[in-house]
Amino acid sequence: MKFGTPEAVDYVRSLTDVGAMTRLLHECIAYQRALDVDLDTLLSQRTDLDKSLNNLQRSADVLDIVKAESDHMLSNITSTCHLADQVSRKVRELDLAQSRVNSTLLRIDAIVERGNCIDGVKSALDAEDYESATNYVRTFLEIDNKFKDSGSDQREQLLASKKQLEGIVKKKLMAAVDQRDHATILRFIKLYSPLGLEEEGLQVYVGYLKKVIGMRSRLEYENLVELMEQSNGQNQNNQVNFVGCLTNLFKDIVLAVEENDEILRTLCGEDGVVYAIFELQEECDSRGSLILKKYMEFRKLAKLSSEINSQNKNLLTVGAPEGPNPREIELYLEEILSLMQLGEDYTQYMVSKIKGMTTVDPDLVPRATKAFRTGSFSKVAQDITGFYVILEGFFMVENVRKAIGIDELVPDSLTTSMVDDVFYVLQSCLRRAISTSNISSVVAVLSGASSLLNNEYYEALQLKVREPNLGPKLFLGGVGVQKTGTEIATALNNIDLSSEYVLKLKHEIEEQCAEVSC
Repeated sequence: MKFGTPEAVDYVRSLTDVGAMTRLLHECIAYQRALDVDLDTLLSQRTDLDKSLNNLQRSADVLDIVKAESDHMLSNITSTCHLADQVSRKVRELDLAQSRVNSTLLRIDAIVERGNCIDGVKSALDAEDYESATNYVRTFLEIDNKFKDSGSDQREQLLASKKQLEGIVKKKLMAAVDQRDHATILRFIKLYSPLGLEEEGLQVYVGYLKKVIGMRSRLEYENLVELMEQSNGQNQNNQVNFVGCLTNLFKDIVLAVEENDEILRTLCGEDGVVYAIFELQEECDSRGSLILKKYMEFRKLAKLSSEINSQNKNLLTVGAPEGPNPREIELYLEEILSLMQLGEDYTQYMVSKIKGMTTVDPDLVPRATKAFRTGSFSKVAQDITGFYVILEGFFMVENVRKAIGIDELVPDSLTTSMVDDVFYVLQSCLRRAISTSNISSVVAVLSGASSLLNNEYYEALQLKVREPNLGPKLFLGGVGVQKTGTEIATALNNIDLSSEYVLKLKHEIEEQCAEVSC
């Protein structure tokens, strides 16, 4: 029960039992004593409370002083802030005014500089100092691009002088191109970029390069034709050099790209180099295909191929005409191989040149490769490749048959001459075919070599072993037995060594194909 409440009073009044009253009295006394203890505790804290109140009173006085100082400081800060805003506004106004003054001064300087450029262009044109005139024009255009809203009269004067300068530069350049004055051409082509005529300059300069290359190639081609007409079958191989003629054509094109790389890049960057490569490729297609066609005509490759095909069809015909001389065919094969390798090396170089450029369109590489592979030069090269396959097959067959026909014992050797001779011929022909980098040629020659080994060479190896009455001859005794035994042993050695040579030839073919593909 909680003492001191109305409920407690009502409860006391309702008591009738003395024991309950006594117990409640004791509880009330205990409660009163607890209150006394609490009061004593509170009274004991009075001194501390008085001290705290005194301290609070002094602190309140200090806080009043602090508040007054804070109000004063706030007033000062507010005043300073307003003053700073005013100063900042004035600074912005002054900065804007200064910017306008500077802009005005720059415009005044630009007007003065424009006037100087106009006067300088006229003076330079009168003195035929076209480089200085171009620099004045470029400076004026830079200023005009920066200040487009002023100096319209000056712009018209300068554009008139610029047009006059462009006309002079173009006229001088074309005259230099006609005279093939390379130093003068370089002088004026460098002026195209500052005048903003990069694309036109690129076209003119590449056209000049094509003209020079075409003229040189035409002179060499005409000299080649003249030598062909003068030759009467004597020393033709030394006089008429088709390989040298084609080499010079490719060399001129490559040097034109390499030596003029800086000029081409100055005009139109890497796109200028690519443009030059594609344009000069037209000269390669035109002149190169002429050289190859004239070579086929000079060596009469079509006639030779026809004779070889006729000979292959009439192998069993009595009195059939004798085929071409294999020695001459070998010379033609070496020439064809050199021509094909030149074309392949040139194509790979040009494609790799385009691949090495970083700013051109990545799709340009496959398009360039396709253009090189489908041009007129490539098509004529494919025709020569067809003749090469026929000639190589004929040369291989004839020499293998000859090696088999003149087979003889070699002193101090366990085999006959046929083995080394046949595999030397096959090795030479296959190496030459792989060097063409043409898979069709390789497959055709490899197929021919396989056919020779499986048929004629195999029969030649088995001929001695299959000799009739071989057993009785070996047991009759005498000198004949020794001779026959030696021949049989040699034939077996031929077979054994041929097996080794076949594996060796296969390994060499794989290695060379891997080198070419890399």
